[in-house]
Amino acid sequence: MSSREERISENLGLVHSCARRFKGRGIEYDDLFQAGCVGLVKAVDHFEEERGLCFSTYAVPVILGEIRRLFRDGGTVKVGRTLKELSLKASRETANFTEREGRPPSVGELADILQVEPELAAQAICAGQQPLSLTADPEEGGGQVDVRVEGEEENIAELLSLKEAVRNLEARDRSIIYFRYIKSRTQTETASELGMTQVQVSRREKVILRNLREQLTG
Repeated sequence: MSSREERISENLGLVHSCARRFKGRGIEYDDLFQAGCVGLVKAVDHFEEERGLCFSTYAVPVILGEIRRLFRDGGTVKVGRTLKELSLKASRETANFTEREGRPPSVGELADILQVEPELAAQAICAGQQPLSLTADPEEGGGQVDVRVEGEEENIAELLSLKEAVRNLEARDRSIIYFRYIKSRTQTETASELGMTQVQVSRREKVILRNLREQLTG
């Protein structure tokens, strides 16, 4: 995959994180996610790494902007006939690929199979997602479906866990996190404060964030 395709694929979780903020406000979650995907693609296409910003810092406002646009435009994502047909084809090809390879295809791989651009493949995937019904059909073993909602206690627990993980970092790594995420400094400014190069800060920041993510989700 190209770096562009990898960035789209690797940051779909960021779209979910943004979309969850708007759950329960009258718009189906799959519509929120699809709008967020549009924002993610725009963020990837316009991100300028040389400015020293963390990608997520740049992408989140763009993703949230597309989701908020959804509310302004009446609450539905317009899916054209061409995209619906592509979505059906994407579902078939995904099933065939998964059966053949033992795993689902990446966005880039699916785009190659469909012979379309990666962002169009991502939109086709989103368009094919089925909304969650809160009142399942009793004849299908249904009854009401309980949707898990994160409580304030869980948010506090996650914050405390993150603080503890950061506290256990080496001094230089703590400083990188402090300047980048508390003081909102660019990588270049952080490098100047710590006597490092921007490239060193960028590489180290990626390692730190990956290790923190593994600690919090492991």
